Amino acid sequence: MSRADASPPVPPAAPSAHVPRPPADAGAHGIDAIGVRRSFGAVKAVESVTFTAHAGRVTALVGPNGAGKTTLLLMLAGLLTPDAGTLAVAGHDPVAQNVGVRARTGWMPDTFGTWDSLTAREVLVTVGAAYFLSPAQARRRADELLGVVHLEDLADAPARVLSRGQKQRLGLARALVHDPEVLLLDEPASGLDPRSRVDLRVLLRRLASEGRTILVSSHVLTELDELADDAVFISRGRTVRESSLAAATGERRTWRLRALDPVVLTAWLDDAGIAYRRVAAGPDGEPGLSAAPDDGSVHVDLDDDESAAGLVRAAVLAGVPVVSVAPATGALEQVYLSLEEERR
Repeated sequence: MSRADASPPVPPAAPSAHVPRPPADAGAHGIDAIGVRRSFGAVKAVESVTFTAHAGRVTALVGPNGAGKTTLLLMLAGLLTPDAGTLAVAGHDPVAQNVGVRARTGWMPDTFGTWDSLTAREVLVTVGAAYFLSPAQARRRADELLGVVHLEDLADAPARVLSRGQKQRLGLARALVHDPEVLLLDEPASGLDPRSRVDLRVLLRRLASEGRTILVSSHVLTELDELADDAVFISRGRTVRESSLAAATGERRTWRLRALDPVVLTAWLDDAGIAYRRVAAGPDGEPGLSAAPDDGSVHVDLDDDESAAGLVRAAVLAGVPVVSVAPATGALEQVYLSLEEERR
């Protein structure tokens, strides 16, 4: 079976010559999923997913390969029908009100599928026409979005010559053509260079500040830490946790502590009765939480930021030449690693 997310986006079927813009407050509904299930034969891709993504916020969809993230996004986009459960996108049911959902939703798959013979500008104009923009509106919108994603110089280049990262940027522009209230993004940073990743974060934060609902699936948890407001963790087709990033940051987590003299640091920790672990490797010889080389740093589990501040203060007062103290991982990665569902 071919992957549905490798195809160009499917615009809403034409109910008339024009799809009216939804009410200004429609985006306030965000996304709601309750008990959603979807199977492909004997394979249960999504077994029981329940979560809410709020308007005006960026929600991270986190889970390992095969967790059901892409299948869930396809159902939200109205491209797959759930076997059970209920979905609401901007207050509309993707099954019963498919046209309304597609008119309000921007879908960016993890693989850019388009007409390779068309230029970048022609791709956007064609998609604009499919969403019932007039030719003049579609051209204006295409030029505007090519500037937003920094593809002006490649506007008249055929899509087939674009690099992976350039195609990702064109895919994002394509998802924005009809000015959607809800964005569903599957691995949007894949293939992007560091500058483009920063631009993506800035753009998505701006779109969220305008009241849009943004749901982002990504394996790059450090990127999501800097981007997302909330997170939904799924494993084996099930929701295992929902959390705000603020709440996750305030939880017990691992901190990395380094001093000019590692011997002095560990001696002080031993005397103070503070448990620690050396950074170099885990118990089975696998890399630990941090991928940095062994520089004498240690990992210490602390309850919150206040505990970290107290530890640094005590170390300095004891004469320990502390160089740095920081979380060993981002908040999302810490929660992800701590979930019992994800342990092997």
